[in-house]
Amino acid sequence: MNTRTSKLANQGRTLGESALVESASAPYLPSKATKNGAVLFSIVLAAAVFAALLLVAWFGLGLMNPWVLAIAALVAVGLAMTVHIAMEWERVVICRFGAFNRVAGPGLIFTIPVIEQAACHVDMRTVSTPFGAEKTLTSDLVPVDIDAVLFWMVWDAKAACIEVENYSQAVLYIAQTAMRDAIGRMSVAEVALSREQLDKELKTVIEEETEPWGIAILSVKVRDIVIPAELQEVMSLEAQAEREKNARLVLASAEEDISEMIANASDVYEKNDAALKIRTMHLLYESIKKSGGTVVTVPSSLSDGLGSSAEDLAKAIKGK
Repeated sequence: MNTRTSKLANQGRTLGESALVESASAPYLPSKATKNGAVLFSIVLAAAVFAALLLVAWFGLGLMNPWVLAIAALVAVGLAMTVHIAMEWERVVICRFGAFNRVAGPGLIFTIPVIEQAACHVDMRTVSTPFGAEKTLTSDLVPVDIDAVLFWMVWDAKAACIEVENYSQAVLYIAQTAMRDAIGRMSVAEVALSREQLDKELKTVIEEETEPWGIAILSVKVRDIVIPAELQEVMSLEAQAEREKNARLVLASAEEDISEMIANASDVYEKNDAALKIRTMHLLYESIKKSGGTVVTVPSSLSDGLGSSAEDLAKAIKGK
């Protein structure tokens, strides 16, 4: 019983997580502003025109029959259909007899009934479109999951409406295809370490495809790169080995420099006995200073070489 309960709980958590987390490859459509205000305005306008026509027919002509009601309703609906409202960030593409006529908006827009139609409302704001590529093979045949976001906007409402059927969905498909092509040309190490390069490459490729549609690509940002777990440990060990290699190279270079400096100093000391004595006295002084003592055992060969200088050094230390 407990086992069954735990299984049901796990399934519930899995379903809950899948409901909360949206797949990166799911089609994305930008949200549209509500048209309630425009619809309400059209209804009020139609009602006002209908009432005005009835008043004219009744008080001016003395007519009131079904034909008058039908004509008044037809005129009111036709007039309401000629009025459109575009938000500040919208542009409306108007076609006349099916051919492009103009781009209107924002604000109140009037069209000729039957002759002109509002083909589409185009949102001119910046749109963020999440996209990704799942189980995409790199050049070294490693499957990776990529999650990214694309920022774009429409700069030519006419081209966006006429050149492509659903420009927002087309941008998503272009981005996914460009992502898979770019990943396929790179190794898994390049994908993990070259995010900025990948961003620039994707932006360039997507921009070339969407420019004829009147769409500008602002930026592409790779948000997450998921590498198989078994490969993450291998890459970590490889990176650690690379760091150790670099550390050893730096240490070897430092030792080489030190050995060269010691060799140069040895040449100087060999040519100048006074310099060697001064260096020896300095080393003795540092040794006594660090140990805090006043008695130092000096080899006879070294003390003979120093002569009276060693005695002077000892007296100076005692005086301190």
